[in-house]
Amino acid sequence: MNNLPNITEILVNTFQTLINQFVDFVPKLVGAIVVLVIGVLVAKTVAAIVSRVLKQVGFDKIGARLNDIDFIRQLQTEIKLSEIVAKVLYYFILLVFITAATETLGVAAITGMVLSLVNFIPKVVAAAIMLQVGVLVADALKKAVISICQTFKVASGKLLGMIVFYFFLIIIIISALGQAGINTELLESSFNLLIGGIIFAFAVGYGIASRDVMANILSSFYSKDRFKEGQTVQIDDVKGTILSIDNTSLTLRTGDTTTIFPLQTLQSRKVEVF
Repeated sequence: MNNLPNITEILVNTFQTLINQFVDFVPKLVGAIVVLVIGVLVAKTVAAIVSRVLKQVGFDKIGARLNDIDFIRQLQTEIKLSEIVAKVLYYFILLVFITAATETLGVAAITGMVLSLVNFIPKVVAAAIMLQVGVLVADALKKAVISICQTFKVASGKLLGMIVFYFFLIIIIISALGQAGINTELLESSFNLLIGGIIFAFAVGYGIASRDVMANILSSFYSKDRFKEGQTVQIDDVKGTILSIDNTSLTLRTGDTTTIFPLQTLQSRKVEVF
């Protein structure tokens, strides 16, 4: 029985150790709270000053240009870059002081987590700037495509402009995610497969749809020296005088009417020249 530990002594020692640890921890906790309070005050002050300065120098005009983009307008949100920059700066300064506070407490796990967040913020800022510039460039390309299509009287100019806009926007989003440190290999491979499938489908569809047009254009190279305006010809049972001939068709005067033949008809049917 004399070898049994003294329960009372163990409890007293344990309680004394807890009290000593608490006494040592209280000054650290108070110091961490003071650092946090100072950090909040400094972050709010700096953020307010930066926001006011950016507004006065007209930094929000860039945000106004972004708000005029159809894609941003559809999101039903208003971008104020001065407020965004001020908020990012506020949280960055606050995280720096939180790091100092956790170092004061001596908690290594929390300090490491906060440091990783502090290191992540510059990457996010760089990605956001890249995304903002990319949206502006994509919108400029869309307007340029629409303007060119209107100049050449292409009916599907708006559709082509939107395709260019979203194509470039997706590339910028993937690049911005990569800048932020996010693995985008799966997104890049999926996007490449999608673009490859779209191009292949478009090429096949366009090739099938334009087969007759290409046949007529090729026929014009063989027929332009054989047939001229004013000649009298007979194609199968239709006889008349050639009024005009272009790259895809031949117009024939047949009595009181005119008949238009695709140029590939001259290569596949019997033609008599009078």
